[in-house]
Amino acid sequence: MNIKIIGVGKLKEKYFKQGIAEYAKRLSKFCKFEIVEVPDEKAPESLSQSEMDTVMAKEGERILDHIKDKEYVYALAILGKERTSEAFAKEIADLGTYGHSDITFVIGGSLGLTPAVLKRANAQISFGKFTLPHQLMRLVLSEQIYRAFMINSGSPYHK
Repeated sequence: MNIKIIGVGKLKEKYFKQGIAEYAKRLSKFCKFEIVEVPDEKAPESLSQSEMDTVMAKEGERILDHIKDKEYVYALAILGKERTSEAFAKEIADLGTYGHSDITFVIGGSLGLTPAVLKRANAQISFGKFTLPHQLMRLVLSEQIYRAFMINSGSPYHK
């Protein structure tokens, strides 16, 4: 199985890099795990709706450039469906069983994801109504992917 996270922006904080590296190492016995960083679009603090749409469109194009037709795509979105860890683990197992061995997760930039990226997604997933920095979300998502594999393998990690 191939698992990819596409995130907007560069991960700068050493502690986030170390945490994600730890989960990447743990995941290596279950799947090929990859993180793709796409550049965020530089923009001033205060933007008009038109400027926000332009920024999101450019970031969306960069995201879509890294998604192949065969990939099953989860878009992380506040309005997406919330899942328990067990339900998420079952989804991952079912995708692998039914021919979706390339799974991609997309984390947008500070303005979110464009309609084009959301349309390309096979599913939207939410980790709740909180807004989290995209760097922290990468770490949380990496841990939840690892947790899913541990649940599916019957490991006591989840307890």
